[in-house]
Amino acid sequence: MIRINLLPHRAERRKTLRQQFFALSGLVAVLAGLVWFVGFSYIGNQIDSQTEKNNFLKSEITGLDKQIEEIKKLKEETESLLARKQVIESLQANRSETVHLFNALSQQLPAGVFLRSIKQEQQKITLVGYAQSNARVSTLMHNLDESPILERPVLVEIKAAMVAKQRMNEFTLNIYITRQTNESSGKAAVKPGAKPGAKG
Repeated sequence: MIRINLLPHRAERRKTLRQQFFALSGLVAVLAGLVWFVGFSYIGNQIDSQTEKNNFLKSEITGLDKQIEEIKKLKEETESLLARKQVIESLQANRSETVHLFNALSQQLPAGVFLRSIKQEQQKITLVGYAQSNARVSTLMHNLDESPILERPVLVEIKAAMVAKQRMNEFTLNIYITRQTNESSGKAAVKPGAKPGAKG
């Protein structure tokens, strides 16, 4: 009987299979490394891209915040300037108010009526004076109501008094001055409800 020694052949086959296994393992490792590298690079690029976008958005937000602050400052400055403008316009419109007031009073005083004192608080003006009769007080109130810069005369008190040994009627009445606007500066302000062409 012939005996064949297969040990070298089997060893050689095992060696070949081992080499193939190591080669395949190395190839798998290389492929896995390549996949990991590609994936890592892709994810890194995505992160870098998103970080760049975030930084851009942050810079834009910072710029917008600065613009908002500037807008707020401009708004505050505008409101301050408008307030000053209104004050200046009010002063310009009413700087000749006293002159207009005395002019109106002198024009509307009927004969037989004398003023003793004039007191002004804001728009309210209190007149104290003497009249020869109650009718002259009524005429004064009517004239004041017809004035373009005076309105709402209200008789507070009227009583008998002796002035220079003459019997007179001492009266106290309140009248309100119509504030002039910038448009009516230098002109008589028109009272609410006044008809065009009305006396005054």
